[in-house]
Amino acid sequence: MVKRALINIDYTNDFVAENGKLTCGKPGQAIENKIVSLTKEFVHTGDYVVFAIDAHEKGDPHHPESALFPPHNVIGTKGRDLYGELASVYRSHKENKHVYYYDKTRYSAFAGTDLEIKLRERGINEVHLVGVCTDICVLHTAVDAYNKGFQIVVHRDAVASFNDAGHKWALEHFANTLGAKVI
Repeated sequence: MVKRALINIDYTNDFVAENGKLTCGKPGQAIENKIVSLTKEFVHTGDYVVFAIDAHEKGDPHHPESALFPPHNVIGTKGRDLYGELASVYRSHKENKHVYYYDKTRYSAFAGTDLEIKLRERGINEVHLVGVCTDICVLHTAVDAYNKGFQIVVHRDAVASFNDAGHKWALEHFANTLGAKVI
């Protein structure tokens, strides 16, 4: 029997809003309705819904991303808030025992978190991935999910990146290298 979880990755103001610190811009905004729809569907069916949200300390010179990207998703800023209607959906369901929100400090939702434990406790064997950036955090989460033996489903119309070539490459990589269903 397939038990599934939806993992919402980094769909925050800093990654999606026009003025976000590391925004995907229009491609990220274009997937909002699909992410909201999928989240509501998973909540309604009683499937597990995970919000895996990037969290950075202000001015942390030791974080490896500090040398690669401008400061983003800094704890305590509006940039870290969920973007658009997804914020309302989360607020409406945050007390639901099937909804799990947590901070992550690396690209992968599995790195340094208890995500794998939470999924295994619930007998989940299939993860559905949505969010941003397709070729960074979604990709690294998918690679870790593959290495941990989870079946992977990536929703093509619910992932985006600020790098179109990277986005397209990652979609092919999910299917051709990780055996993911890209739907």
